[in-house]
Amino acid sequence: MTQRHKKPETLHSEIVAKSRLFQIEQVHLKFSNGVERQYERMKGSNRGAVMIVPIHQGNLLLASEYAGGTDNYELGFPKGLIDPGETAIEAANRELQEEIGFGSYQLTHLKELSLAPSYFSSKMHIFVAEKLYPSRLEGDEPEPIDVIPWPLSDWQLLIDNVDFSESRSVSALFLTQQYLAGSTHQLADGK
Repeated sequence: MTQRHKKPETLHSEIVAKSRLFQIEQVHLKFSNGVERQYERMKGSNRGAVMIVPIHQGNLLLASEYAGGTDNYELGFPKGLIDPGETAIEAANRELQEEIGFGSYQLTHLKELSLAPSYFSSKMHIFVAEKLYPSRLEGDEPEPIDVIPWPLSDWQLLIDNVDFSESRSVSALFLTQQYLAGSTHQLADGK
């Protein structure tokens, strides 16, 4: 990708609000054409996060867990923050074990996604997990997560499910379908 514009100059920045998870930073920018603007952005931990699409015996393994933002139980793929000193692939395997009770012998990195890049600096690594084996680690969830097997061959019906609405999970599902279409796997038949 070619960059058409020079990045704006930061004239001033300061933290204007803080919580346990985020900081809100106000940034005064000057663009190459001389226009100045104030932006606000949420700053996370900058550790990054992972989301994993687990495939086991011809099924996608989905997690049903409470989401505070929507005040609802949402259906999606296992996810979590990368711990300090941990690689993205190590975090993916740990989160699988904490949230759905499986580890993976084969984790494939598909893409790094951003979430609302105009306002949020965090990145999420999307993985496909294959060759799963039973393994459970204790996580930090306040209640057990329900694991919902969904036939991989019915992935398009999943998009219509009202509880499967998180944009990152939908993106991960499409990336997984693209990955599987380019592979020699026969996972939809459980092979």
